[in-house]
Amino acid sequence: MDYYTITVFVVVILATLFLKLKLGKTKLPPGPKPWPIIGNIHMLGDKPHRTVAELVKKYGPIMSLKLGTVTTIVISSLEVAKEMYLKHDLALSSRKFPDASRETNHDKLSMVWLPVGPKWRNLRKIVMVRLFTNQQLDASQCLRQKKVNDLVEHAQVCCEKGLPIDIGKAGFTTSLNLLSNTLFSMDLASHDSLYSQEFKDLVCHLMEAVVVPNVSDFFPVLRHLDLQGIRKKIRVHFHKMLGIFDKIIDQRVKDERIDAQHDVLDSLLQLINDNELSLDDVKHLLLDLFVGGTDTTSNALEWTMTELLRNPEKLVKAQNELDQVVGKNNGPIQESDISKLPYIQAVVKETMRLHPPGPFLIPHKADKDVKLCGYIVPNNAQIWVNIWSIGRDPNVWPDALSFSPERFLESEVDMKGRDFELIPFGSGRRICPGMPLAYRMVHLMLATLLYSFNWKHANGLNPQDIDVDEKFGLTLQKVQPLLAIPLIR
Repeated sequence: MDYYTITVFVVVILATLFLKLKLGKTKLPPGPKPWPIIGNIHMLGDKPHRTVAELVKKYGPIMSLKLGTVTTIVISSLEVAKEMYLKHDLALSSRKFPDASRETNHDKLSMVWLPVGPKWRNLRKIVMVRLFTNQQLDASQCLRQKKVNDLVEHAQVCCEKGLPIDIGKAGFTTSLNLLSNTLFSMDLASHDSLYSQEFKDLVCHLMEAVVVPNVSDFFPVLRHLDLQGIRKKIRVHFHKMLGIFDKIIDQRVKDERIDAQHDVLDSLLQLINDNELSLDDVKHLLLDLFVGGTDTTSNALEWTMTELLRNPEKLVKAQNELDQVVGKNNGPIQESDISKLPYIQAVVKETMRLHPPGPFLIPHKADKDVKLCGYIVPNNAQIWVNIWSIGRDPNVWPDALSFSPERFLESEVDMKGRDFELIPFGSGRRICPGMPLAYRMVHLMLATLLYSFNWKHANGLNPQDIDVDEKFGLTLQKVQPLLAIPLIR
């Protein structure tokens, strides 16, 4: 064999080995074959979490989709989620932020969309230390109790008049005023005002804008054109929300009273004076807190009450536990009672399993190629963790589609991010910082409403006929709001 032949042979062998190594390194998870240009966009429909859950049955718990030019990796099992969060959390903890979030530079200022880095760490530290430590939450118990008492008073008026309550709206108003009092020492709405609904609509518009199918997200090269006008629309909502904060901040700065409020806003303004935060940082942080802390909590309450009305024997069981632990007519319910109410806690867990606040959490992004379960998650890929699908996995949950809080009574599974079959608040570095407050509020509102009143559906529907149709978004909302009438217990 001459030198030329040997050289060609060696080159062919090396080229073959190189190609195999390259292909091995870029082995994507299985998935449906993409169409030219649009990829798999046409398959998603208006409820992508359900579509993807069906595709999992064919392609497995880790799957790849091509959405325009964006590679999307879908994770749909606790095993894959566990490996992702425990082994690759840092590499997969960035955000695939939607084009809509670029408006008003929100993507560069928001704790939600910022990559893990010094600015993100500073904002998260401020939120955790000044809002969500156990010490801070314990100190603000009286405030939460007062807002829940306002909710009970509203329900009592409706009870006396035989009027229905929009549970989601009532929960939203309570959550909104809790946050506004914690941050600003003032109510932003009342249960009998239209402003609460206007604020709720504003939050919903902002949340919908970041998940609505957007050409700019599927084909980033076109984002400057804003072909669907989504950034133009969301600009109005951003300016309305930021305008509310501008007025409150201006009033506080102009306030010449000697006595300070000693609330979170005072602390944030001091950080501005100390050059640790800018005014824009503070306004966008407030936007994050209000958008993330109102709609999710009220949705959780609404879904929980819906499931209890659909399963009246569970509702009675929850009320019996409250009567046994607190005693009849010995209210109001205190936060300290929650730890003694295992069935109430189980009811909330079971609701979060079936109706997680965000079906895909908030999309992650890979900062580099990562090997996950034998496949490659490529750099810059979008990652959906389909916790809606994980929560209904029959391999994990016996009788997975039934509402059965009893499954948690003998279980150590909690919602704090380490039991990957139930991670409604996420896990790892990006776990929701507001989880401790949300946990307290949902349980307190639910326990108080069940303890204080009996309930029936406003339209007199049979339990099995109560609607559970859902609308996909950053949070999973009911298509038809739950209207329920409080009755004397």
